[in-house]
Amino acid sequence: MNYKRSSALFAQAENVIPGGVNSPVRAFKGVGGTPIFVKEAKGAYLYDEDGNRLIDYINSWGPMILGHAFEPVVNAVVDKAKKGTSFGMPTEIETKIAELAVSMVPNIDKIRFVNSGTEACMSAVRLARGFTGKDKIIKFAGCYHGHSDSFLIQAGSGAVTLGEPNSPGVTAGTAKDTLLARYNDIDNVNTLIEANKGEIACIIIEPVAGNMGCIPPKKDFLKTLRALCDKHNIILIFDEVMTGFRLAKGGAQELYNINADIVCFGKVIGGGLPVGAFASRNEIMNHLAPLGPVYQAGTLSGNPLAMAAGLAMLNALNNDVEIFNRLAEKTAYLHVGIEKVLSAKGVSHTINRVGSMISVHFDESEVVDFEMAAKGNNETFKKFFHGMLNEGIYIAPSAFETWFIADALTYDDLDVTIEAVNRVAKTL
Repeated sequence: MNYKRSSALFAQAENVIPGGVNSPVRAFKGVGGTPIFVKEAKGAYLYDEDGNRLIDYINSWGPMILGHAFEPVVNAVVDKAKKGTSFGMPTEIETKIAELAVSMVPNIDKIRFVNSGTEACMSAVRLARGFTGKDKIIKFAGCYHGHSDSFLIQAGSGAVTLGEPNSPGVTAGTAKDTLLARYNDIDNVNTLIEANKGEIACIIIEPVAGNMGCIPPKKDFLKTLRALCDKHNIILIFDEVMTGFRLAKGGAQELYNINADIVCFGKVIGGGLPVGAFASRNEIMNHLAPLGPVYQAGTLSGNPLAMAAGLAMLNALNNDVEIFNRLAEKTAYLHVGIEKVLSAKGVSHTINRVGSMISVHFDESEVVDFEMAAKGNNETFKKFFHGMLNEGIYIAPSAFETWFIADALTYDDLDVTIEAVNRVAKTL
């Protein structure tokens, strides 16, 4: 395929935007080459500036669960924009989407809307600290909760070593209150808790990891994590920015029948516009200003365009009783097809899948945490990525990102994708 215009646009962008992009993974540093510039999208397809059509498997990193330019969302945004784009004042539509979200998600009484998943997770941790009066948090290696300082922490030399910043600009003082655990390793979590008794405010986790590829929780991992939090009076935060309203109406909480104390949302809840949210039961949410002492605010929070998009999206999902089954069936079909092809071609791999999230790891070992995900053959992934791109298939330009399946994908699209994998596998 020809990407002459995309290359020219990237060179132009580099002059005025750091790295030519406004989010690092878009720069193709993980795979090499030049980023693709999108002109428009519809349904399951992207159309780039060079006129190429691509079958899309990232769907704006998750929110386009019903496909690009989904008509009810577009119409809702257009209608609302005609009446004003921002007021910085309360609007009725904020209450409507809040009521709908609370009705769809188990174990929440109130929800507050913000502008991004990063802001939602940052606010959730602040709320947990304010509610418990404790400072330390536990996060898991490979789980991404946005770019707030508390979350940009890497592992130390041992299981109970305090975190260290892995980005300049994050202070050691911030890092010392973040403890790093291994995903799917409950013994490691327990060791951290025992070494910091009475000091841990919360544990934040992606209930299904999506930022080291798709990694499901092991059987009873989340259940045991819930029990540990109960035992030690620790707030359990589910970062459902990816999984919320995607794996089920009630997200991972519903799918695994596990109640978190605070839940963070993004992606789908905004229908493609910039939105985040965090939610909990009354006891915790009433600690937020203006009811309580924990301060959180935002001029654009509850923006009418974002609320209109999100409400249209949630209504569509709530009214379609088969949507999550259809998504899971399409994802399973893709899984089986890719598995068959790669196995026949002798390509070392393992495939992880939960609902409409799926990823291909180029290693035969079971991938259950970040350490195992990092063992995958990245050179093979680079060849795979560019091979698929040349076939007109767009997957995440990183070996450490899940694919997101949209309902707009047809079985013909899935067959085209599997045939593309067949051709690309010959070159790996």
